[in-house]
Order: sequence, then structure tokens, then C-alpha cells
Amino acid sequence: MAKFISYTLCITFLLCFPSIMHGSDILPYDYKIEELENGLKVISIPLNNPHIISYYTIVRSGSRNEIEPGKSGFAHFFEHMMFKGTKNIPRETYDDFLTELGAGTNGYTTDDYTCYFIVFAGRDNLETVVKTEADRFINLYYDEAMIKTEASVIEGEYYSSVSSPGRRLSELLRDTAFEKHSYKHTTLGYLEDILDMPNQFEYSQLYKKRFYAPDYSILLVAGDFDHDQLMEYVRKYYGNWEKSNYTLVTPEEPPQTKAKRAHYDLPSPTLARIAIGFHGPAYSDEKIDKAALDLLAEIAFSRSSPLYQKLVIEEQKCRTLSARFADRRDPYLLVFNATVKKDKDLSYVENEIFKELERLKNEPVSEEILADVKSNGKYSFANSLGTTDGVASNLAFYINLATDPGTVNKLFALYEKITPQDIQEITKKYFKKTNSTVVTLTGGKAK
Repeated sequence: MAKFISYTLCITFLLCFPSIMHGSDILPYDYKIEELENGLKVISIPLNNPHIISYYTIVRSGSRNEIEPGKSGFAHFFEHMMFKGTKNIPRETYDDFLTELGAGTNGYTTDDYTCYFIVFAGRDNLETVVKTEADRFINLYYDEAMIKTEASVIEGEYYSSVSSPGRRLSELLRDTAFEKHSYKHTTLGYLEDILDMPNQFEYSQLYKKRFYAPDYSILLVAGDFDHDQLMEYVRKYYGNWEKSNYTLVTPEEPPQTKAKRAHYDLPSPTLARIAIGFHGPAYSDEKIDKAALDLLAEIAFSRSSPLYQKLVIEEQKCRTLSARFADRRDPYLLVFNATVKKDKDLSYVENEIFKELERLKNEPVSEEILADVKSNGKYSFANSLGTTDGVASNLAFYINLATDPGTVNKLFALYEKITPQDIQEITKKYFKKTNSTVVTLTGGKAK
């Protein structure tokens, strides 16, 4: 759920998008969806922003797809390899192409998908970009020597990541909370699997064949271009991309029936940390559960909330306090995080969080505050759509979840329907001690 924004910004968006005030769709742009025979979906959003085009390739392959034991980390591995070039366009040539185009490019890996994007100027360059990106995905090339080199780079990235107390705590929470689902591991994967990557060349080719395929990919193009011209180029250059026909079946997570706990002693000095996770629902633009939880997180655990004011401002027990209820394709975790100034206060902070959740089960939230949170969330999201790449980057996340930009309209319509009583019932449903996992971290002690 979007955070609060300033009154001035709200006024700005009243002027820019006045229809938002009257209950119309939150997404103010028209879009088209087409699908090639090989399963490649294309979503185009022509905009009036002159010259700029954002070209996104969403591969629905994240750590969620890593279901075989010993094979975690391959979604992230392919994010690295996708910038190594092809036999037709080696890496150096690709880099030169980007420089000449004046384009910005990057990629990122998540639990559910991997995203690659190019932001460039000039509709005259569109065909060249489509041709180059199609080659990059269809003809990706690497050999065994390259996988060994990149595995070493990823190993270094893993060590760097787990030196962060917050990331170490997140890794511990997921590993403890999940028993079977592939959300149990992070996008980096387990260290033992990373160390074994140099021996997994054949498996990497299998992973590529399964997921780097048109039926697992979505093109999202936003900006200054003609839709029909785009589709002509896409059919020309992506039409021969071979379909995977692989069906991913993720392991079903069994219901949690008792509370779990875990602790990690970080060798280096750090402030104490606590994370409390509850198994929650998957993303939905139809069922109210996840939407109600989004609103609850903002009402009860934002900086203006009574609990934040007590623990962070008044008592100064915590340096930070937050709630994060991430949207995922499968049921995920509802997580409360706190950075605690003194180790001895970890139990106190834990108890205060549970006390607040119990209060919310018995006392409905204020209708006035709920209305304010809905309004500010709407304006915050509208603000994020102010540029071509803002449109593409925000919608890429939701398109992964639902394959249609219209899901954001349904989601915000769902927010509007939620009542204080809905939030109260949802709080009772999910925030049970038997559904909780508490992990803590302290530092500066020898193992």
C-alpha cells in the first residue's frame, strides 16, 4: 500500500487527474493486450510523453520457480547471464549499441519474476530495440567456463548480502516460517547451491528452456510509439521463439499449527532486530483479505500510528518499526520489523506488537483514518505514474501478478469497499499466535 504524501502533492494531482476524485479508474491511460501464437503476451501503453519509450521484458521466473532441491538461485543467475550477449550480438557490441542509443538498461530478480528494461529516446529506434532484445532472449549464449566465472561473482554477492543484519534476519524468517514452498529461500538462494552452480551447466540449460520462453514472458512497452507498428516488429522478431509448454507446480505450504522461533547471533556489532511473520494470503484483486491487510499496515504501523509513536518517539525503545505485507502470486508472509536499541528490550517490543494486534481484533479502526489512508494511497500511486518509466516500472510488478494492467483498477476499487469491520475480521483471521514465526538477531557476540 502506498505511503502518505503531502497536501501539496494531493492538490497537484487533483489538477492533473481530477477524475480520480469521482471514483474512476486509477490508471488513466488506455492500453492494448495481444498474444502471439507462441504465447508471448504484449502489453502496449502509448503515451503523449514525446520521444521516450520504456521497453520491459517480464519473465515470470523468480525464486518461486526453483522447486527442485539443490537448485536455488538460478532465477538470479539468469539475470546475470542475460547481459553476456549472444553469438549474433556479443556483449561488447550490445554495450556499444546501448551507448549509441543513449539508453539506460538494467534488470532485477524477485520471488515471482525477473524483469529487464531499456529506456530510450526516439520511435525511429524502436525496431532496432525490438530486434536486439528478441535476439538477446532467443539466442542467449554461454558456456561452462562462463557459468563458473559468474557463479564466483554470485558467491561474492551472497556474502555481501548476508553481512547485512536486515537481510540475514529476512533469510532466517523465510527459512523458519516456510516448510515446503519455494518462498522458503531468497532470490540469492542457499550458499551450498551457489557453490555447486559451476557443476550445474546442464541444469541451467534446462532452466533456460523451461522459463526463458515466450509462454513465460510478457513484453510491456510504454511511451511514444504506434501500437500497430510495435506489433509488426514483435511478430517479425519474436515469432520464431520456441514455446516451453512447461507447467510449473509449486509445493503447497501446509497450514502452520504452532508458533515458531529462531535466533541468529551476528559476529559483528549491530543493533538488535526482531521480525514477526504470519502466513497470509496471495495477491488478489477480487478477495478483500490482502487489500484489507494493506490498509491495516498503514493505519496501525506507519509513522503516525500510536504504536510507532510509543516505541520509537516516546519510549525510544526502537530505532525503526514497520509492517510489510508484500504481494506475491502464492500465499506469503505478513511481516512486522523493528530495530531495537537494546538487546534486553526485544521481548518488550515483541509483546507490544502482539498487544497491538490483539487490540485491533477488539477495536475497529477509525472510519476517518481509514478514509484518509485510502485517499493518500490513491494519490501516492497516481504520483508514481507521472513519467513514462514510472508507468512501466509500476505496472511491471502488477502485470507479473495478474498479466493485465487493469488489475490496479480492480485493486483500488477493492480498497474503497473495505470497512473497519472488514479489517477487524481479517485481523482475527490471520494474526494468531499459532500462525506466527518470531526471529531475532543480536550482534557482537562470538559464535
